[in-house]
Amino acid sequence: QEEGNGRSDFVRGAKDIAKVAKKQVGKKMGRGVDKMTDEYTKRSYKRFEEEDDDEDYGGAPSSNNDGYYRNDSRANDDEGHSDSTEGHDEDDEIYEGEYQGIPRADSGKASGTDGATDAQAQQFRDLSAYESERRKDQDELAEQYETILQECGHGKFQWTLYFVLGLALMADGVEIFVVGFVLPSAEKDMCLSEPNKGMLGLIVYLGMMVGAFVWGCLADRIGRRQTLLISLSINSVFAFFSSFVQGYVSFLFCRLASGVGIGGSIPIVFSYYSEFLAQEKRGEHLSWLCMFWMIGGIYASAMAWAIIPHYGWSFQMGSAYQFHSWRVFVLVCALPSVAAISALTMMPESPRFFLENGKHDEAWMILKQVHDTNMRAKGYPERVFSVTTIKTVKQMDDLVNLGDGAAWHEKWKIKLTTLFRQVWRNFQAVFSPEYRRTTYMMMAVWFSMSFSYYGLTVWFPDMIKYLQKQDYASRTKFFAKEKVEHVTFNFTLENQVHRQGEYFNDKFMNLKMRSMVFEDSLFEECYFEDITSSNTFFKNCTFIATLFYNTDLFKYRLVNCKLFNSTFLHNKEGCLLSDVSDENNAYMVYFVSFLGTLAVLPGNIVSALLMDKIGRLRMLAGSSVISCISCFFLSFGNSESAMIALLCLFGGISIASWNALDVLTVELYPSDKRTTAFGFLNALCKLAAVLGISIFTSFVGITKAVPILFASGALAVGSFLALKLPETRGQVLK
Repeated sequence: QEEGNGRSDFVRGAKDIAKVAKKQVGKKMGRGVDKMTDEYTKRSYKRFEEEDDDEDYGGAPSSNNDGYYRNDSRANDDEGHSDSTEGHDEDDEIYEGEYQGIPRADSGKASGTDGATDAQAQQFRDLSAYESERRKDQDELAEQYETILQECGHGKFQWTLYFVLGLALMADGVEIFVVGFVLPSAEKDMCLSEPNKGMLGLIVYLGMMVGAFVWGCLADRIGRRQTLLISLSINSVFAFFSSFVQGYVSFLFCRLASGVGIGGSIPIVFSYYSEFLAQEKRGEHLSWLCMFWMIGGIYASAMAWAIIPHYGWSFQMGSAYQFHSWRVFVLVCALPSVAAISALTMMPESPRFFLENGKHDEAWMILKQVHDTNMRAKGYPERVFSVTTIKTVKQMDDLVNLGDGAAWHEKWKIKLTTLFRQVWRNFQAVFSPEYRRTTYMMMAVWFSMSFSYYGLTVWFPDMIKYLQKQDYASRTKFFAKEKVEHVTFNFTLENQVHRQGEYFNDKFMNLKMRSMVFEDSLFEECYFEDITSSNTFFKNCTFIATLFYNTDLFKYRLVNCKLFNSTFLHNKEGCLLSDVSDENNAYMVYFVSFLGTLAVLPGNIVSALLMDKIGRLRMLAGSSVISCISCFFLSFGNSESAMIALLCLFGGISIASWNALDVLTVELYPSDKRTTAFGFLNALCKLAAVLGISIFTSFVGITKAVPILFASGALAVGSFLALKLPETRGQVLK
C-alpha cells in the first residue's frame, strides 16, 4: 500500500511539474508573439517612474478612470515587468503589454488546450469581431484622450505648434499665387502661347490634387509629422529648381512637382493640430490657423510688388541663360516652406497617431511634454503629469517575416506592397457603410464650394483685365491717309491705328511700339532700328527698299505684306507676345490680390470667435447662403473699382464657410482615417477648382450671367447639403 501511495505521489508530482512547464512554455510563446508584434510591449512603464522623484507623483486626481492615474492603487500595484509576476497564479498574472491595450496572447488556462492552438484560433478569428474590439478600443481611447488633453491644458506648446504649422499652411497659400504673378514676366523669357499659359496656371492645382490624396493617405500610416516633412521638402526642392530652369517644359514639371509636395499641407496640418486641442478649443483655434493661408497670399502679393518690377535684379550668361527678377520672386516664395521644415523638426509626432498604432510609451512621453511645457509657462512647474497608462488600439497590420537572408530589394518590395495594401484598405474604409453617407455629402459640399470659389476668384481678375482692355481700346487713336517724309521717330508709339498712310525716307529708331497697327500703308526707303514691340502688326502693307536692323518685327508680324528690296539684319531674339502689361498694370494686379486676401481677415476673426458658439453647420450653411446672395451683386460690377470691391466682399464672406468645412472634416472622421478622408476631399476640391476655372474663364467677355448662375447654384446646393451633415460641436475627437 505504501508503495502504491508513493507511486501515486510520484505521478501527481510529475503532473504538477508538467503543468508548470506547460504554463511557462505558453507564457514564453506569448511573449515571443508579442515581441514580434510590437517591440514596445517589452518595455516596462516602471522606467518612467524611476526617472522622476517619488514626490513628483503626489496629489494626483481621484481614481475614477479605470486605473489611468497614478494614485489608483490597482495601477500602482499591478505595473511592472512580467518577471516580477512569474511566481503568481495564472489568474493573478499581469500581461506586460496589458497597460498598452494591446491584445493579450493567451497563455492557456488549465483546460488542456495548448498555447499554439489558442494562437491559431486568435489569428483566424472572425474579422467583424476583431473590428468590434478595435472600435471599442477607439471609443475608450477617444474619451480618455479628451480627459488627458484637459489635464495638459492649452498653452505654450499649442501656440508654438500653431506657428510652426501655420508656416506650412502659409506655403500652401503662396503656391496658389506664384504662377499668376510670374506669368506676365515669364512669358517673355519662355515665349509662352495662350494655351501654354493656361496649362501653367492649372498645373499647380493638378499637382496639389495628386499631393493631397497621396500625402493624406500616407499620413494615416507613417505619421503626420514625417509625412508633412517629406511633402514640404519636395515642395521646397522643386520650387527652388523652378527658379533656375530655363525651358517651359522643365518649369512646368517643377511647378507640378512643387504642387504635389505642398498638396499635403492642408489635410495634414489641420488633422495634426486638432489632435493637440481639447474639445472646447478645437473649433476656435483651427479657425485661427486658417489665417495663415491669408498671410501666405499677402506675403506673395507683397513680395511680387517689391521684387518683380525691379528688372535690374537680373543677370545673363550669354543668350542661353537668363535670370530675371521674377525668378528671384519664385525663390523667395519657397522660404515659408523651408522655414516650416526647420521648425517642424523640433516638434513631436501626434500622440494620438502613436496611440492608434499601439505605441504607448512614445505617446505618453509626448503628452507629458505638452503638460510640462504648458504648466511651466503658466507658472505651475510643480504640477506633474498624473496619467500612468493610456488605452491603445488593437492593430491589424500585415506582419511579414522575410528572414535575415532576403535581399534588400525584396524587403523593400514587400514593405511597399504592404504599405499600399494598408493605404488602399484605409481609403476603402472611408466609403464603408458607416461613413458612406457622410463621405458622399462631404464630397458634394467640398465640390460645390470649390467650384464656385476658385471659379469666381480667377474669373474676377480676368474680368478686370477685360474691362481694362475695353477701356484701353476706347482710347485708341486713329490716323488715316497721312503722309510723313524725312521724319525720325525716337519716342514710344502706343495704342494707335494708322490706315492708308505713306511714309517716305522715315527713321524709326530706339523706340517701343505698343498696340500699334498699320493697315494698307506704304513704307519706302525707311529705316527701322532697335525696335521693341508688343501687340504690333502691319497688315496689307508694302515695304520698298526698307531696312530692319536689330528689331523684333519678325516676318510673322507682317500680315499679307509685300516686300521689295527690303532686308532684315540681326533680328532680336524673342517671341511674339499678344500683350505686355506695363508696370502700372503689374502693380494693379499685385494690389488687387493684396486687397482680396486682406479682405479675408474680418471673416476669419468672426468665424474663429463664433465657431464653438453657433456650431459648424450653422457657420457653414449661413456663410454659404450669404455668399450665394452676394454673387448676384456681381451683375452690377461694370467698372474696375466695383469688381475689386465685390471680390473683397465675396472673399470676406466665403472664408467662414471654408473654416467651418475644415473643422467639420477633421471631426467627422476617426483618427485612423482622418487625413485619408481629408486628403481625398481636398483632392476633389482641387479638381473642382480646375473645372470651375476652365468653365468660368471661357465666358469672360461673353456674358456675366452664366458664371454668376453657376456660382450661385453651386453655393445654394452646398448650403442645403451642409444642413444634412451631423453637428460635431461639443463632441470628443473620434
